[in-house]
Amino acid sequence: MTTRFSAAETAFGIPASVTAGSERAGRERPAGTFVERGTTAYRRTSLAMFLAGFSTFSLLYAVQPLLPNFTSEFGIGASEASLALSLTTGFLAFSILCAGAVSEALGRRGLMFASMAGGALLHMAGALVPGWYAILALRAAEGFMLGGVPAVAMAYLAEEIDPRALGATMGLYVGGTAFGGMMGRLGMGALTEFASWRTALFTLGAVDLLAAVGFILLLPPSRNFIRRSGINAAHHVGAWASHLRNPGLPLLFATGFLVLGVFVATFNYLTFRLSAPPYGLDQAQISLVFAVFLFGVVSSSTAGSMADRFGRGPVLVSGILIMAAGIALTLLPSLPGMIAGVAAVTIGFFVAHSVASGWVGRMAAGSKGHAASLYLLAYYLGSSCLGSAGGWFWTAGAWPAVTAFNALLLAVAMVVALCLWRIEGRRPGTGSRA
Repeated sequence: MTTRFSAAETAFGIPASVTAGSERAGRERPAGTFVERGTTAYRRTSLAMFLAGFSTFSLLYAVQPLLPNFTSEFGIGASEASLALSLTTGFLAFSILCAGAVSEALGRRGLMFASMAGGALLHMAGALVPGWYAILALRAAEGFMLGGVPAVAMAYLAEEIDPRALGATMGLYVGGTAFGGMMGRLGMGALTEFASWRTALFTLGAVDLLAAVGFILLLPPSRNFIRRSGINAAHHVGAWASHLRNPGLPLLFATGFLVLGVFVATFNYLTFRLSAPPYGLDQAQISLVFAVFLFGVVSSSTAGSMADRFGRGPVLVSGILIMAAGIALTLLPSLPGMIAGVAAVTIGFFVAHSVASGWVGRMAAGSKGHAASLYLLAYYLGSSCLGSAGGWFWTAGAWPAVTAFNALLLAVAMVVALCLWRIEGRRPGTGSRA
């Protein structure tokens, strides 16, 4: 069942393998306990999960087009401005590690609502505080708070939804993440052009707070969740350690770290390049560039079928090569050429990420949820660490230096991908048809 929709699930950083344990447990229950397609409960669940995806990812990435505003208002450099995103994704990464375990004791539905509402309130507070360091502290807290949604959403759906309808419901959740990530960026650019960036951030926070209220009103209470008392820390540490001893999994974790680092560094400092001469684009025009994310939705779905047909190693290598070609195209002086390069980076990223994240569940031997959480930890740390590090290169040599930095990261990613390709050839169990 999982492989049927894994490409869609992994498109925005939520590997299908996180659901494996919950789905197996759900199959042991009578079919009548599941939410079935066509029922009122199914429609309410689908809409609620769309709101969860939209809220989380719109809050997470809303600041990306605002980085030039931060540099001008607070008198800081590009690298420091990028901390408004990097701290959020970094704390989100660590939150994901523990949120799944906490939800076993506290419950899935309540934890997701608390994450959404708390994240929206912290987002609104960040629009009101005057100081830069206060904004960073609130963005870090917001990232930690938001970790409860991606860590728990898939488990809730796998427990509650009829397996025959699970793929469609997962698709709506992922559609919400895609729409939220894009609209958070586009909305910020449009609102900032007509008001202030503070008004734009506060407005988005208010919208997502309403989304959290709608979520808790719509989502049916869990019927199949089994509460577990206490948290067995030794079990979790042991499971994580066993995955790190696997010769292939750390390479997949490194792939997620590197490709998202390149992707975020590209978009972080693209806003600075487009707002400066010779382009001089305004905030609304710059935000339209984020519409290339639509290419990512298509490419991530295509990558899954291509991996099944040609093997995961070749498709992963192809994704990295497409990213590299896109990075080269961004050096073109013409605006259409540069946007074509950004589109290629987006397509290549979603191909590589979709293959790598889907490969994690197939390569992991047991405790697949723990393997997925390690992938997400590395993935979001790549956004945090490499996304901010790109700012040093922007300061030192503007866009050509950022391009050189990205090219170096992709060269390392290519070496890692070729090693994974060799592993796929030696171990059929980790290949495309595993």
